[in-house]
Amino acid sequence: QVQLVESGGGMVQAGESLTLSCVISERLFSNYDMGWYRQAPKKTRELVAQVSRDFTSNYVDSVKGRFTISRDNAKNTVTLQMDSLKSEDTAMYYCNVLAHGSPLYRWGQGTQVTVSS
Repeated sequence: QVQLVESGGGMVQAGESLTLSCVISERLFSNYDMGWYRQAPKKTRELVAQVSRDFTSNYVDSVKGRFTISRDNAKNTVTLQMDSLKSEDTAMYYCNVLAHGSPLYRWGQGTQVTVSS
């Protein structure tokens, strides 16, 4: 069973940075697109960044220019660099393997990001 293990969250002040990491035990990691999602309290989970198997990245408008997604196929790791954080970035962050743009596996435990203004 594929496991998704997120880490790197924390509590920061607005304007600061955090780096999230996700290790995925998918044997065919390099064949898939990968994504970072977030879910704020009382809101639906949203895809904020994705990186394709050919390393093309896309972002939701609210994080463009501030977040950077990357992948390391040798380490089965997806990273989300978050700069200039805002209070509205406060959420639980999750990663997943994407298949036709949708999450493929059961969610991991996530990592909490809290930004105070």
